[in-house]
Amino acid sequence: MDSRKLRYFAVTARLGSFTRASEELRIAQPALSRRIREVEEELGQRLLVRHGRGVRLTPAGAAVLRRAEEIEHLIGLIKQEASQQPPALRGKLLLGMPPAAALRIGPPLAARMSRSHPDVVLSLRDGVSSLIQEWVIARRIDLGIAYNATPIDGLRVVPLLRERAVLIGPADRSAVTRLDGPIRLREIAGLPLIMPSLPHNNRRVLEEAAARRGVRLVIRTEVDSVALTKALVRDGHGYTILSHASVEEEVLRGELSRRAIDDPPVFAVLSLIMESAAMQEPVRQVVVEELRAMLSELCESGAWPEAAMLGQAD
Repeated sequence: MDSRKLRYFAVTARLGSFTRASEELRIAQPALSRRIREVEEELGQRLLVRHGRGVRLTPAGAAVLRRAEEIEHLIGLIKQEASQQPPALRGKLLLGMPPAAALRIGPPLAARMSRSHPDVVLSLRDGVSSLIQEWVIARRIDLGIAYNATPIDGLRVVPLLRERAVLIGPADRSAVTRLDGPIRLREIAGLPLIMPSLPHNNRRVLEEAAARRGVRLVIRTEVDSVALTKALVRDGHGYTILSHASVEEEVLRGELSRRAIDDPPVFAVLSLIMESAAMQEPVRQVVVEELRAMLSELCESGAWPEAAMLGQAD
């Protein structure tokens, strides 16, 4: 089916006249009639019926006109997109993040993408870091951001930033957390801790740091929800260890207290998780570029406390 002949038919049908259509299309009327007759012969249907004041559509012609106009619209879009320098990037990307980081990353990243790439749909999902890695493997998400990611065959782990982990306690019940200076990891050994269950990435990193110092931690309660953990600590049921930024608002409101961990310091490393070959896709590339730029701004401005960008991997 010749798209030019379809256009001749569509213009004639809309104008209701071979005479006016030939003038608009700048084609002789006999040639226009011949092209439309060729379309009718190819389809085996009469599309236009002549009458004293011009032409009218048959039922088959009305159906063909709808499709011809759809084709005209698509051809117009193709020309428009091809003429753009560079062509507009389109697509959808599913990004998974841990809850604490999602609150800082999600809103500004969505705003940046909306401004720079309005035709890219960013779908955000939150979950614990170990679950995010599973989602990437199962291709339930396109990219993941996780704390203290475990190296897994087939996945590329790209460190983005490092932030200080702190001991979190209730606001007014513990002399330990009322002190201003850092606390040694060994001093935490006797405290009742509320921590996520293994194999949660943050729990694994803490256990490894304690084992290297010969420290035995007392895990009183296992909770995989950050929000629930903070609520339990606030109500005096124990202590926890989280990233500095994850309790910023609660500390400012006087609901929780925090104290830096030292000797050794404990860090939470936020990394990008993706399939090894995924970075070649244009939508993923632009999301990662915007993500890096946004994180750099947050770190430099102090909007992400106690966090520092890490060097970009090749």
